[in-house]
Amino acid sequence: MRVRQPVAAAAALLLATAALAACSGRPAPGPAPVPAPAPPAATTGDVRPSDRGAVLDGGTLRWAVDEVPATLNVYQPAATADSALLARALYPSLFRPDEHGRLLADPDYLVAAESTPPGRLPQVVTYRLNPNAVWSDGTPLSAADFAAQRAALSGLDPAYASTRPAGYDAIDAIGTGADAHEVTVTFRQPYAGWRALFGPLYPAAGTSSSAVFNRPSTDGALVTAGPFALSGHDAAGGRVTLARNPLWWGDRPKADRIDFLAVPPDQRLDALDQDRLDIAPLTAAVDRAAAAPGSSADLAQASAQALSRAEALPGITVHRASAASLTQLTLNAARAPLTDPALRRALARAVDRRRTAEAALGPLGLVAAPLGSHLLAGDQDGYRDNGDALGSADADRLLDAAGWRRPKSGGTRTRDGKELALTLLVPAGSALARRTAEALTADLAGHGVALRPVAVPAEAFLRDHLAAGDFDLALFSWPTGPDPATGQRPVYAKPRPGPDGALAAGANYGRSGTEEIDRLFDRAAAELDPATRLALLQEADVRIWQLGHSVPLFQRPDLVAVREGVAGAGAWGFGPPRFQDMGFAGG
Repeated sequence: MRVRQPVAAAAALLLATAALAACSGRPAPGPAPVPAPAPPAATTGDVRPSDRGAVLDGGTLRWAVDEVPATLNVYQPAATADSALLARALYPSLFRPDEHGRLLADPDYLVAAESTPPGRLPQVVTYRLNPNAVWSDGTPLSAADFAAQRAALSGLDPAYASTRPAGYDAIDAIGTGADAHEVTVTFRQPYAGWRALFGPLYPAAGTSSSAVFNRPSTDGALVTAGPFALSGHDAAGGRVTLARNPLWWGDRPKADRIDFLAVPPDQRLDALDQDRLDIAPLTAAVDRAAAAPGSSADLAQASAQALSRAEALPGITVHRASAASLTQLTLNAARAPLTDPALRRALARAVDRRRTAEAALGPLGLVAAPLGSHLLAGDQDGYRDNGDALGSADADRLLDAAGWRRPKSGGTRTRDGKELALTLLVPAGSALARRTAEALTADLAGHGVALRPVAVPAEAFLRDHLAAGDFDLALFSWPTGPDPATGQRPVYAKPRPGPDGALAAGANYGRSGTEEIDRLFDRAAAELDPATRLALLQEADVRIWQLGHSVPLFQRPDLVAVREGVAGAGAWGFGPPRFQDMGFAGG
């Protein structure tokens, strides 16, 4: 099962040497086409609408990334978020998430897909592939590609250096159906998350042996099957270039080329101002604008100034959306006094989630929507606020009941002569994290709990603190996806004894869990009826609330700068870019 690493509340920066394009790749405008009605914007994203009829053919889009990816194989340990971004343009994903996180068949690759109904065993999924879909060497997509990827990711052969995403170990057999364009996948036990598999799908030529699979996937001769193909990968120069795939069978890409340029976040505003970028994620550039560690006021001022500058850049629009990433306050149940679940529940009750969201997101111009689920984002299909699982008693009564009494004169609560004073682990240099920490500190102080934020550099946040259990409370984000039954399970799985007898937390940094929660996740993962699966997930979330594992706070913000005239770009939320529709608008 894939273990996902947390992203600090303001994501850690991976800085790479930047080499920027010297001039714009905008095509010369031709006759202005008759505009068609623009499609409605996504409910959760903030994307400049792309009416293909109004987008010019040609030109080069210049897109900022943190660094040139060391691999384009998202299943290798070296893969990054930028690897996944480029893979979307280069490789098939049979299903695409919409703006609410629902996986829908992508007709460029999939004519139809059907699973046997709930209750019928074994579960067999039949994929009807688009007969026009071919790899860049002319080979049609086929069952051989599915079988090779399953062999690489199932964990059966340890020679494959893979992150082992969930689900491939549940597959029993893969075969060809009625013809070469039909693939059947048989599962050894029901697997509800089957739509999330084979996305992306890699060719058998790149996965059929561990030696091939383990190689860095950056060669210009890579076999791909997306609207774009890899035409250049220059790690030293900080540039990856994608060009139109001449064998692409779908809608012809509007742009001739996309240059992904390694531009450190602290240089992106300058690059935009100098017309060297067309699309630039700005969340880190705004959040970590302070040049050196400073006070809360210094961080806030630097962040506000960076955002104001971005909004004032001529010809630039700053798009805002909630990312598919859940920021939460995690409580370390392996460290006294938080070993007491009654105290953890009382602390969770003391947090004003709305005020915290307003403090964190308001200065960025985002709607301050508090989260009430550990498993689903607020804009995700099936979301429900389960915060009332903590009950109606106020935090002061719960703290009293847990034995922590407040002096009559006020101040910090005590029990057995010890004050209720806790540390809060936050990523250093993040204005967003600092605002959130200040709101949490004020909330808990109002209930007699002393909270002391401790800022830790990003490189030590996970290794030295979360993984080692060296914290009381911690503030960070988890990515979320369309299948929380498998994707979120490791975060809440009950820690088990390791070979040395000590509890192995794995990805559960809260270090609390129960057999019941594990069973609910397992039942949801095997439940093919959508309504029943959602009910099981809601029940798991209720139990996580009652355990006092963590407090969901808000979705991590996503800020993206887009140059005037660039269509189909912005802050996407759950729905990924449709690269073939992106380009320069006419007029």
